Amino acid sequence: MCSPEPINCFPMLVNILSNSFLRLFNSSARFRVWSELFHVRENAELKNYIFFGLFTYLLVLAAGLPPLFAMSNVEDYKVRSTSC
Repeated sequence: MCSPEPINCFPMLVNILSNSFLRLFNSSARFRVWSELFHVRENAELKNYIFFGLFTYLLVLAAGLPPLFAMSNVEDYKVRSTSC
């Protein structure tokens, strides 16, 4: 019933025990367990929102990095540092 992964074993054990108690009390209801955490639906609007958010973040990051390197080189030039 259980796979070797412990994260899957506990829900299966609870499912087996719950269904056993339901049968013991002559109930017609049953519990069901799925291996998926959430029902995944394709949402194009959410994908676009995430894509453009990350794209904007990367553009800001890309615009901010070159001046950082340039300022570092200017500071090195001012103090006349040399690499060994």
